[in-house]
Amino acid sequence: MEDEKIISLYVERSEDAITETDKKYGVRCRKTAYNILQNREDSDECANDTYLRLWNTIPPTKPSPLSAFIYRIVRNLALDRVKAALRKRRAENNYTDVYNELSDCIPAPDNVVKTVEGKELTEMIDRFLDTLGREKKVMFLMRYWNFSPVADIANRLSISESKVRVTLMRTREKLKEYLEKEGIDI
Repeated sequence: MEDEKIISLYVERSEDAITETDKKYGVRCRKTAYNILQNREDSDECANDTYLRLWNTIPPTKPSPLSAFIYRIVRNLALDRVKAALRKRRAENNYTDVYNELSDCIPAPDNVVKTVEGKELTEMIDRFLDTLGREKKVMFLMRYWNFSPVADIANRLSISESKVRVTLMRTREKLKEYLEKEGIDI
């Protein structure tokens, strides 16, 4: 079903909106949440919470594109769960590994506030990503936006895990150089 029709189902308050959203986006929602949470039940709950959030925000919001709106919601819900779990000292997982990888090339949150507004940093990272070739950009986004494991990235791109690790390491180094050149203290 087309996104416009799904949105109109939400506007009409039809329960079919959730069914159609799950048919079209459910697998990817659960995969996105699973990449962060590493727990199937929590991933299912995040997908369901995403549908509830959509129900509560459409209307008045009419997102375009719907897919990006959905994936942002599920990602943020999963990250909120991880943060809550870490606060309770229950678990560390792929989320922590990914942020540890980036810690050498992205300023710490307190430095970001001192150095540059978060939006400006995001724009700088976007400009950096525009300098990358397609494969490197896909790898970077899969790892650091979707929290995909290295093995999944290698499988999707039909390359070795070693190549993924080396490429990500070099890309992080280039990002660090780029941000330092832009005046960001790392």
